[in-house]
Amino acid sequence: MYNLSKRHYNIAMITRNLATKILAQAEKFPVVALIGPRQSGKTTLVRSLFAQKTYVSLEDPDRREFASQDPRGFLRALPEGAVIDEAQRVPSLFSYMQTVVDECNEPGYFILTGSQNFLLQEGLSQSLAGRVALLKLMPLSLSELKA
Repeated sequence: MYNLSKRHYNIAMITRNLATKILAQAEKFPVVALIGPRQSGKTTLVRSLFAQKTYVSLEDPDRREFASQDPRGFLRALPEGAVIDEAQRVPSLFSYMQTVVDECNEPGYFILTGSQNFLLQEGLSQSLAGRVALLKLMPLSLSELKA
């Protein structure tokens, strides 16, 4: 179990089997993309594993508009990289991300989450080819629930 401290209370989180693989890929690739169905725990998992990273949700209309209107400026505002939740909401970011990760050459710079059709987007596979590790998170398994 992971412990997530939130203000004055403590939340125990079930250890996900994919957690160690995500961390291992973040040591090799500058971008890690975690895909999966809605409510499978993608956001909770990456926020717990990468708590030191800035978190940005592109569900937020203002952030999504900023990222859409000025992708270069949006990424420049994240000088240490970030966890970018619902990244498929702004597919134009991927080609700009390529330039950023090529310049910084730092593993685990961007951690992305998105829906399953995120994988099918040409922008992700073409722009970030060889720079991104794609991992799929499914809802909790019986073994995870029993652990």
